Formats: sequence, C-alpha cells, structure tokens
Amino acid sequence: MNGTIALPGESKAAAARIGKWRLGDPLFKWLTLAMALVVVALIVIIGFVLFHWSALARHKFGWGFLVSSEWNPVEDRYGALPFIYGTLVSSFLALVIAVPLSLATALFLTELAPRWLRQPLTVLIELLAAVPSVILGLWGIFVMVPWLRMHLFPALRSAFGFLPLFKGPLYGVCMLAGGIIVAIMILPIITSVSREILRSVPNLQREAAYALGATRWEAIRVAVLSHARKGLFGAVILGLGRALGETMAVTMVIGNRPEIALSLFAPGYTMASVIANEFAEATTDVYLHALFEIGLVLLGVTLIVNALARILMNAMAGANVTRRA
Repeated sequence: MNGTIALPGESKAAAARIGKWRLGDPLFKWLTLAMALVVVALIVIIGFVLFHWSALARHKFGWGFLVSSEWNPVEDRYGALPFIYGTLVSSFLALVIAVPLSLATALFLTELAPRWLRQPLTVLIELLAAVPSVILGLWGIFVMVPWLRMHLFPALRSAFGFLPLFKGPLYGVCMLAGGIIVAIMILPIITSVSREILRSVPNLQREAAYALGATRWEAIRVAVLSHARKGLFGAVILGLGRALGETMAVTMVIGNRPEIALSLFAPGYTMASVIANEFAEATTDVYLHALFEIGLVLLGVTLIVNALARILMNAMAGANVTRRA
C-alpha cells in the first residue's frame, strides 16, 4: 500500500527480533525477582545469625532479658532494658528536634527560596549527610557538649527545672546530648527525601489553590502538604530507622551508663553503643551471646517500628480516600 515490498529475509529478521523481545521479558522479570529476593534473604540471614549466636543468653535469661536492668559482666548477669530505653528515648528526641527543622527546610527550598539560593543550600545539606558519624562525634564531644553544659542546659534547668526531665547534675554527656547529635545526623536525610516529595507535587495543585484566592501559606497547607503527607511520613520513618541504628556519634556523647533515669541530663546507653563499646571486651560466652541478643533485639525493634509505620501510613491513606469520597 505504501509502495514498499517486504523481502522474505526482512520478515524473518523481524520475527527473530520479536522472538528475542518475548524471551527477554520473562528473563528480565525473573532477574528482578531474584534481586528482590536477595534483599529478603539478607534480612533472614542476619536474623538467623543473631538468633543462633544469642542462644546461650536466651536460654539462660529467657524473656527476663528484655525487662531486666542489670548489666554485670563480672557475675555474668545481663539485661537489655536500659539499652532499649536509651535507644527509644534518644531516637524520639532526635525526631522531635529534626522533623520540624527538616520539613521547614524542605518547604523553604521548594516553595519559598529564590532560585539562586536553592542549589547552594541543597548542596550544603547533602554535604552534611556525607560527614562520617565519627567526625560528628568528635565535634560533639569537644564542641557541642561543652557549649551545652555551659549555656543551653543551665537555661533549660532554670526554666523547666520543676519538671523531672530537666532535673539533676549537668554532666554534659547525657541523653539529651545524644538526641541532639542524632538529630543532626538524620536532618539531611529527612530534608532531602522531603524536598523530593514536595517537588513531585503537581504544579496544577498550587495553581488551582491560587486561582481560588488562597494565600501562599494556604496553598502550601492545602495543595502541597495534604498531597504529600504520606510521603513526608515515609521520610520521617527513614530518619527514624537511621536514628535507631546510629552508633559512633551517639556513643561519644550519650555517657554510656546502663541505667534508666527520667532526667534528660543523666547519661544513658543505646543498643548499638553497647555492642560497639563492649564487643571486643566480651571474654565469656554468656557475655558475647548477650551482646548478640541485644543485636537481635535491635533488629526486632527496627522491624516492628517500620511495620507499625507502614500500617499507620496505610491507615492515613485510607482515611484520606474516605474523606474525599
């Protein structure tokens, strides 16, 4: 019809190419499935190794390991409660500090900042994420902790000393200092992910809000934040995952005392810190297996927190759909 004639050789070549594409599709599918299963297998293997090497401690202490506050290597009696408490409290403090700063920074970079300022600020934030944790720990112990002990902590105690959270002596190295250093570490992660999520919001959302007479803040709140809520929550969960497993920086400023204290000025300990500090000193089998069991508990806490976050995200999405309907 178009004046060209398909030669027999050409039709055979086209059929061969089609056959190759039909063979490539299932190969690509199985290859990507295998890669996804590798990730799952890694988690299973890590969990199995931790479970296997914690057998002696699990058999000796049972479930009491999770609720005991005693950590006595001399008498081979161990409990993980102070470390679970320190991990959760320091991570919560980090989120309280980092989330408002991160979301505000991401909003400024995407909605308010002039174009000439956006890229330099973005680069600086990404550079902060590239700083090794041990460097932040050194900065924290030699610069941040003395400043906190001399200025911020006395101000907090004088203003809120009537609360149990801000009572007690000011050591400098404490739970609050650990939360602050972890907040500094997770801030660039939450900011970068939140910025990409806010940038993915269609401009039609903003334009529709402005066309209806909304102010800039109303357009951001109604058209941008409501649309990106689920993604922003996911960014916060990514930061929480980093906070739960942070080791070196928090080890250097939290005080490393296996006790449970209500005051944020008191030293604390985290699960990752005790593994890093005492693994080389584990001279008995029970001591070594107790550290492996703490690693198993840390893995379990991380998985549980992420699972609960996923359930909450799905509930939020379902509520949004219902409200729109």
